[in-house]
Amino acid sequence: MSRIRLGSIQSVALLTGLMGAVNVASAVTPSLADRLTVLRTVLPLEVRSGSRLLAALAGFALLIMAQSLWRRKRAAWLMTLLLLFVSAVAHLLKGLDWEEATLAGALLLWLGMLRSRFTARSDRPSARQGLRVFVWAVLFTIVYGVSGFLFLDHHAQRAFGPILALKEMLLLFVDMGEPGLMPTGRYARSFVESIYGVAVGTVGFALVALLRPVVLRAPATVGERERARQIVHAQGRSSLARMCLFDDKAYWFSTGGSVVAFTVIGRVCLSLGDPIGPRDDADAAILGFRDFCAERDWQPVFVSTFPDYLLTYQTAGFYALNIGSEAIVDVQSFTLSGSDGKNLRAAVNRQKREGFSTKVHNPPHSAELIKALRVVSDEWLEERGGKELRFSLGWFDESYLQSGPVMAVRAPDRTLCAFANIISEYQNPEGTIDMMRHGVKAPPGTMDALFVALFEWTKTQGYDSFNLGLCPFAGVGEDKEDPVAERAVHFFYQHMNRFYNFKGLRTYKEKFRPHWEPRYLVYHGAASLPAVAFAVVRAEDGIDSLWKFRWPKTGKRQRGRRRA
Repeated sequence: MSRIRLGSIQSVALLTGLMGAVNVASAVTPSLADRLTVLRTVLPLEVRSGSRLLAALAGFALLIMAQSLWRRKRAAWLMTLLLLFVSAVAHLLKGLDWEEATLAGALLLWLGMLRSRFTARSDRPSARQGLRVFVWAVLFTIVYGVSGFLFLDHHAQRAFGPILALKEMLLLFVDMGEPGLMPTGRYARSFVESIYGVAVGTVGFALVALLRPVVLRAPATVGERERARQIVHAQGRSSLARMCLFDDKAYWFSTGGSVVAFTVIGRVCLSLGDPIGPRDDADAAILGFRDFCAERDWQPVFVSTFPDYLLTYQTAGFYALNIGSEAIVDVQSFTLSGSDGKNLRAAVNRQKREGFSTKVHNPPHSAELIKALRVVSDEWLEERGGKELRFSLGWFDESYLQSGPVMAVRAPDRTLCAFANIISEYQNPEGTIDMMRHGVKAPPGTMDALFVALFEWTKTQGYDSFNLGLCPFAGVGEDKEDPVAERAVHFFYQHMNRFYNFKGLRTYKEKFRPHWEPRYLVYHGAASLPAVAFAVVRAEDGIDSLWKFRWPKTGKRQRGRRRA
């Protein structure tokens, strides 16, 4: 969408909010005396009072609609047209306020001309529910009010029959309780106030339901998963490619053969990495997915992207934030010799002297091996007192482990004490792992020796490098010329390290002498970052996807860490 086109949407949204404020201000200020004199000759007091209240209510509704217009909601566009028409009529009837009526009419015409630009859908089941709630809200409010008035005889200065009770209830929304009902006690006054509460609550719920973003109610179908699997296997080139095939992902496919794996948290649509597909389709896939999300009133976010397509993201209206770097080891040149490899060499030699051994197990894995891996995993998780993370991480699941090799470390008594599952980057000649866990009896240096063994195995498989995974915030915002957002991330990195030990993770991976490749968070403007951060946390928790996620049967729901 062009900047001019987006500017028109934002301008009309702001003016709608301003019109709402004008409505409210006009409703609470007296009308001009000469105009009011003319109206008194043709309109009864009830019409003029009702029109004033109608203008005020339309004003509040327009203030609410402004935010949804900014999001290009089609339902908000329709409701705003109606509210502007009602506003224009109400301004004329309450005091011949032709100036406000003209503003409402002009805004109505402009909004009508922008019809094609409001394409964001509401969630249809929620909208249908909202309409039903609205109808029932009106009926319930009427029944509630009439019933209350019928039993209010001894709390008011007049008796009520069914017709009078209905008239009195309707007058509450015209004259705000005067001059009809004269409550004489606390109960009567509370009842009158409760009618407004019931009306506002039920109608407000209906309005929220009508404007709700499209809800993703089910994961991908079997056919979609198979199509995504074929594309990922043929085109995957990152350490996140395998994670795109997990059950917590839904899929969007471009016409050019790309796939985007995503999940939706609230209005935030989280894509794991860049689109996967032919390189010459990347630009079209990014733009297509952006429009796909806009149509559903979602905010698209790409998590942990490569720097390759940053210009395309920028052209599409996104911003990019460096969120850290992945540590890549050149396995062809990696060596334990020399002073730089002294500590690693000592760890490996100690493991060999004490009788520890490493072995790569290719699938299918035996039930005995899976059972031993589960014991180690449960010990690892229990030590850290948390649950399994998701979205960009794998979790202990037998079917997942059966999809690739596992490197296991065994103690001298042949007891399994540590393991790492090896995953594919498919078309990228690079090895990587997901889960890397050790039991409580694993001695110091076990993980160092395991990494060295992984490098050696990766080299024998003909790979060029090994990906040690992402170090969050590593190297971000250190230069004074870096964007403000990245310098803010660096401040967080410096001051929150005692809680999260980001520096310790970077220091640990530095011992393997990797080179660092930046990864980015691609998002829509600084205002969306709090919602994005919340969505990422919820997605990794695995408990707030918009379909119910079924936890694997791994014992306790505990937190694990990926790649040491």
